[in-house]
Amino acid sequence: MEAPNKFFDEMSKLMTNAMGVAQGAKTEAETAMKSWMDRWLADRDFVTREEFDAVKAMAQKAREENEALKARIANLENAEK
Repeated sequence: MEAPNKFFDEMSKLMTNAMGVAQGAKTEAETAMKSWMDRWLADRDFVTREEFDAVKAMAQKAREENEALKARIANLENAEK
């Protein structure tokens, strides 16, 4: 009975090692794909979410300032009449 147990122990070790290798290969493939995607996106001059949000906030502030200036000009024009 000793031999079958040893066989199963060895198979278990082999499978555990194979799973470790597969996990390592998966992690390496994910890292390579992410690196490739980052380079691809950088080459196409896409903006990051942070850059987009910053420009969006600047545009909103400019719109608000523009509306305030329009109201001020309208008040000044009404005061002259």
